Amino acid sequence: MNSIPRCMSTQHPDNASVPFFAASPVLAGEDEIREAYYAYSHLGCDEQMWDCEGKEIDTFVVKKLLTNYEQYFRDNRLGEDVRLTLRVPNPTVETAEAKILLETLESIPRSYDAARLFYDDDVSPIFEVILPMTTSARCIDRIYRYYADFIVGRQNLRFRDDDLTIAEWIGEFRPERIQVIPLFEDLESMLAAADVVEEYLADKDVTDQRVFLARSDTAMNYGLVTAALSNKIALWNLDRLAERRGVRLHPILGMGSAPFRGGLTPRTVERVGAEYPSCVTFTIQSAFKYDYPADEVRPAIDYLERREIGPAVPIDVERATPIMERYSELYRRQLLDLTDTVNFLARFVPSRRARKLHVGLFGYARQIEGVTLPRAISFTCAMYSAGLPPELLALEALEAGDLAFVREVHSSFDAKIADALTYADPKSPLLTPELRAAILNAGYSWEPDAEHLEIVRRIREALDRGEQTQLTDLILRAALRRRFLG
Repeated sequence: MNSIPRCMSTQHPDNASVPFFAASPVLAGEDEIREAYYAYSHLGCDEQMWDCEGKEIDTFVVKKLLTNYEQYFRDNRLGEDVRLTLRVPNPTVETAEAKILLETLESIPRSYDAARLFYDDDVSPIFEVILPMTTSARCIDRIYRYYADFIVGRQNLRFRDDDLTIAEWIGEFRPERIQVIPLFEDLESMLAAADVVEEYLADKDVTDQRVFLARSDTAMNYGLVTAALSNKIALWNLDRLAERRGVRLHPILGMGSAPFRGGLTPRTVERVGAEYPSCVTFTIQSAFKYDYPADEVRPAIDYLERREIGPAVPIDVERATPIMERYSELYRRQLLDLTDTVNFLARFVPSRRARKLHVGLFGYARQIEGVTLPRAISFTCAMYSAGLPPELLALEALEAGDLAFVREVHSSFDAKIADALTYADPKSPLLTPELRAAILNAGYSWEPDAEHLEIVRRIREALDRGEQTQLTDLILRAALRRRFLG
């Protein structure tokens, strides 16, 4: 593989501010083409994730980029100097969009042809795809083999014994192989990530493999502490797998700006980079790109591009496991009491991307006693808008020894709680006496942001009066103050 990208610009709709190039606050279509170019050329990201799930897909993205921004891509070869990586639907889970996977994979050879005409050279503009909600090696292997056997492999077939092959008729299919990047999102799969990757690689001659670890959905389903510890366990296990098998593994960590979703902003890059030394690639989501001045964003991305990669931080899995179990159990119980408030407020969270309903982990009724919640960004925004940032939930589950362990292995934990408390309302009716006591017993001070607090209390007053007309405006004003939607 060529050099592994460090900063993957994504289309996660967690931004409060609207980018200057957008024709509408809801990005779609040509706006996302412009966004990819902007991320490459102005911000310095070396990769753009192109989302093919949950929206009307544009399989001509390569042709449009090369045509619209010819000089930039003459100087920066797509597929070599900068990457475009597709996130495809997972047919095992997203059955309604299963066939979009096939359409997306079919577009890869066509994109290769467009790049070959543009560069007059053999270059693969797309040779990797991301598989969300990966749960097994077979899930990854099916995509790898479908592309190799049923897309590329058919080129040698003849229409009749005395007729042309498909390749002779319409040209060769390139690239011959693609890399499939598993994206692990639920707790069980996260903890088994190394085992799944090892099984997938067992019959392949692969020297480099990227592995994507989610943060948002894990946090939403199991809470901040469990999300962070499971990421660290997965990174540690992947490090040991790489050493044992002699394969180079390149972790990607999906982090948003909200502390709950990872806490990666232009102002925290050094802290995050130091805490996850083995992580090669970080996601640069929309709030990172658009809720801070560009002259802050560019140096932050440059730092992530240049930072040294080191070994993963060891973690005592036996010590972490019971903490995660107790914490997640309480977190999920507390979440059940908040579903009405969260689901109601989520209706007023402003949209930032044209997306269809996504099958999130809470979309499965069996996950938490039949309760359905919105996606992670809307969930986080709703919680902040109610005056109870989700980072604070289940703190009561951490005994003194547990808290000391979490602080030791999750070095930014205190900073995340402090950031969350800045936007918490001490008088929120959702804040239980037990949680308030846990916050104080842990030694955290409480200094709310006055402007954000005033907006949150206006939201609560509007809810008490049954007034809905100003809710979206108030929710957005609070988000602009925080510099992230959710």
